[in-house]
Amino acid sequence: MDLQGDALTDAVVASFDGSMEPRTAEVMKALVRHLHAFAHEVDLTEDEYFTAIDFLTRTGQISNDKRQEFVLLADVLGLSMLTVGLGNPAQDGATESTVFGPFFVEGSPEVKNGDDLANGAPGLPCLVSGRVLDTKGEPIEGATVETWQADEDGFYDVQKDGLTGPQNRGHLTTDADGNYSFWAVKPVAYPIPVDGPVGELLRAGGRGWMRPAHIHFMVTAPGYHRLITHVFEKDDPYLDQDAVFGVKDSLVTEFTEHPDGHYSVNYDLVLAEESR
Repeated sequence: MDLQGDALTDAVVASFDGSMEPRTAEVMKALVRHLHAFAHEVDLTEDEYFTAIDFLTRTGQISNDKRQEFVLLADVLGLSMLTVGLGNPAQDGATESTVFGPFFVEGSPEVKNGDDLANGAPGLPCLVSGRVLDTKGEPIEGATVETWQADEDGFYDVQKDGLTGPQNRGHLTTDADGNYSFWAVKPVAYPIPVDGPVGELLRAGGRGWMRPAHIHFMVTAPGYHRLITHVFEKDDPYLDQDAVFGVKDSLVTEFTEHPDGHYSVNYDLVLAEESR
């Protein structure tokens, strides 16, 4: 059978009619239609097709348990933020979500409120605190607050060789009043990794690769939606140039400098209740 143009697209779409999983069929049919439409729109050449295959192959080859280049690719293309918006529609009073990022690691150390998570990481000491609340302003006791961030040099612990333990990474539990607190270092703006395929893409596109200073949070509690978010420093010059489009105005706050040279930031994290 000589299939070309729309007839080819229709045949590939129809090939998923036998799927026993309706959602798989729906997603794959839509993917085929959009891929074919894209190829038609840009009049994709064979050389460009093989360049794309090579790019995706190298993206997979550089990915490992400490670096997820495909997540980074999704981030810089805005797909991560689009998915965040689709999966976490804004709810009145709840803290807004943003991108997960490629540097989360399972199994972070459990710490107590007030502990120092820096563990020798370079940077100015910073006390991070706040409360975990529901949308009515009531404290949530026993919520798990997971946090991770880069150091003064712009590196996450998983990007460094020879460390004896995690740095600026850990999880803690809120007290009866919903309080959380820990010491880390003051976050700084940093470049996302550009030594791989994503970096090639950004350079070819004439794009920047900086992320504004931020702290990552993931907060969970029974009966509430999981929150994945950042807290950004309000004076950072890259707030409107975030390479992964993750900044939201409600997540920007002040980091206060103190006479002894340390900084502090206080930010309440508000969880939305799960639908009954």
